[in-house]
Order: sequence, then structure tokens, then C-alpha cells
Amino acid sequence: MGWLSALAEPAPEAKPALPKAFIDGSEDGWKAMVEDDFAHVNCDKDTWAWKDGVIHCTGKPVGVIQSKKSYKNFELVVQWRHLRSAGNSGVFVWATAESLANLRKGKGRLPKGIECQVLDHGYAENYERRHKKKPDWFTTHGDVFPVGVKMKPFPPLSANGRRSFPSKNLSKGVNQWNHYYIRCINGEVRLWVNGEEVSGGTACQPCEGFLCLESEGSPVQFKGLRIRELP
Repeated sequence: MGWLSALAEPAPEAKPALPKAFIDGSEDGWKAMVEDDFAHVNCDKDTWAWKDGVIHCTGKPVGVIQSKKSYKNFELVVQWRHLRSAGNSGVFVWATAESLANLRKGKGRLPKGIECQVLDHGYAENYERRHKKKPDWFTTHGDVFPVGVKMKPFPPLSANGRRSFPSKNLSKGVNQWNHYYIRCINGEVRLWVNGEEVSGGTACQPCEGFLCLESEGSPVQFKGLRIRELP
């Protein structure tokens, strides 16, 4: 009967899953960001459109829209999806006023600031086909890096040391919605992808500026954009 008693023994309890920070911006203090919160910078009039709660971007020309307000310490949530393989976009935080003014004058295409990359997996697949190797300077799962400003990236790092690479590969592919939670406090940026923290950086200078959504060559959509300012 020993084998029967062994069968009757309860299975060991499963270990609890690691906690995830899936923040949707529904708590007190969060504010929805709508069309009136943004200003055009260097895109065409029809590059960006708000419809039924979704922000549509054609991807052409390369450029950005910016928040009308400057932010220092805040939390941001946004969902995004690419509509075409190898799509490229990004969310800029702490973008500088000077660089945005230059864009309006036709100087350059993208602002200076900290970028949270929004990149479809097809971009890396195309790179690997062309170069016969995997990319070592970017990923498609939520890189965080400085553009013309200063930041000390959290490891793991890109080969050139400039980018904070994600600690996990969590981004979904084309036509699927992804969720970003971005927390920016006292010069530190942290990015959660689909509920888990993966990348970021510290010692950002400047650590106050504008939010920007990026148009970079292919159609992309955003929704659920909400912000909460912090002390």
C-alpha cells in the first residue's frame, strides 16, 4: 500500500509568481493626456491624428509631437503597437526646449532627451539578415538611451555602452498592443515593459523637459496615455 500513500501525498505548494508592476494609471492623481496636451513640432499636419481614443501616426516624415507642458518628476503609462514589420518609434522624456525649438526651424529631425525605444522585432530580423549576425547595439524589447544628453545606463549594456538593454525580452510583435510604464524621478528613468521592469538609467542631465512621441518611417499607434506628476 506504500505506493497508494505516496500517490495521496499532497503536491508541494507552487512558489508564488514574482510581483509585477502593471500600472494602468487608474489610481488617484493620474491624468489622461489628450490631443490638446500636445503641440506639433516638425511633422506634417496629417502625420498625427486622434480618433476614438487612439493616436494614429503615419510615420512620415520623421519627427515628433511634444507635450505643451514641461515635466520633472512623473510617471507615465502608454500602450503602443506597430502596424508594419520593422516599425520604429519612441517615447522621449525630458526633451530639451532648445532642441525642440531647433526642430521647428528645420534643424534636425529628433530632439535631445532620453528615449524609450519603441521598435518592432522585424527591425532586428532585417539587421540579422543583412549583416549575418545579431545586433549588439540595439534590441527590440525596450532600450533606454540618451540622445544628445547625459545618462548613466543601467546594465545590461549595449556593446558601445550607451544603451540600457532590457533584462528580459517581453515586447510583443506587430499588430499587438504593448504596455510601457515609465517612471522619471530626480534624474532617474526606469522602464517597465508589459508589467515588468527591464531597463533604465540614472544621472540624467537635464532631468526636466518635454514628452515627445516619435514618427520614424512607418505607421504606429498609441493609446491609454496617462501621466501623474510627482513631488
